[in-house]
Amino acid sequence: MKKFKFILSGGGTGGHIYPAIAIADELKLRFPDAEFLFVGAEDKMEMQKVPQAAYKIKGLWIAGLQRKLTFQNLMFPFKLMNSLWESRKILKQFKPDVVIGTGGFASGPLLQMANSLNIPTLIQEQNSYPGITNKLLSKKAKVICVAYENLARFFPKDKIVFTGNPVRQDLLEIDSKRNEALKHFNLNPNKKTLLVLGGSLGARRLNQLIEKEIYNLVSKDIQIIWQCGKLYYHNYNHFSDEELVQVVAFIDRMDLVYAAADFIISRAGASSVSELCLVGKPVIFIPSPNVAEDHQTKNAKAIVDKKGAIIIKESELDSSFESIFSNLISNENLQKELSENIKKLAKPNATKEIVEQIIKLIK
Repeated sequence: MKKFKFILSGGGTGGHIYPAIAIADELKLRFPDAEFLFVGAEDKMEMQKVPQAAYKIKGLWIAGLQRKLTFQNLMFPFKLMNSLWESRKILKQFKPDVVIGTGGFASGPLLQMANSLNIPTLIQEQNSYPGITNKLLSKKAKVICVAYENLARFFPKDKIVFTGNPVRQDLLEIDSKRNEALKHFNLNPNKKTLLVLGGSLGARRLNQLIEKEIYNLVSKDIQIIWQCGKLYYHNYNHFSDEELVQVVAFIDRMDLVYAAADFIISRAGASSVSELCLVGKPVIFIPSPNVAEDHQTKNAKAIVDKKGAIIIKESELDSSFESIFSNLISNENLQKELSENIKKLAKPNATKEIVEQIIKLIK
């Protein structure tokens, strides 16, 4: 049997890295002797996270365009040329059967080069509103796997397959892990637990909210796991108090933290939204307004419109967070309704369906 080779590229944030790793893991189950190579951006978090998942990675000298005139922007054409050249070298040496892009800076030059060398490419678009890189790459890609409906206005309709987003498979069985989770995080089983997720890098406005509300929250007889992000950890770690509040930069065991949580406050990045649908706990989304095309608000609205979550805009936090949160933790019918509705939107087989599409490309 032929030994297949796959290159995967995605990065910049956990939202692009974890889907790529999930796809690689599923491919490895189907083709145990296949070879894998990841391609990322030299100074981004994929350079740590991918080797931790036991895959090889090569870094490109690439960064995105800033929204204002900076030295970085002046360097962009040079970085782009260098990355295209490096991508070509990597592709010629590794000779992949398929190249898979999950978004992020590095996937642009790599998939562009793969297209020009006639190597089949597959794009996995996580968001309800695609970024510029994937819009450009979609013209030559063979397949575009999407997580939201109605993306034909951005992509060639005949290439779109509605699969959902790849999520970590260890999230499928979290109900059975509750006791292990309470022990792991040293939580009081008689108190409800609030989980606050600011994304892999952290979310400044979300952190400011929790800082302002922390004594009020704790007075409601709940315990808190507050993932504030590595950029902000030194600002907030003094709030850690063994009994009631755990402030962490990053969470390695997402399966256990979701199993322990009774309520979740989260940003609305595409991967987080997909995970939270599987997890099925009551969620308050606070979308970041500082992302391209306000796509986090669109991601959250897709859930809220089906009565599966609550959304609070950043601009309305000061006026409405207190009353909305109090109502949520005291209203068991609302909790039940949110849980049941968000679970209906989960796509637990997304990774398998994406891999089916990759297998069709090889055949």
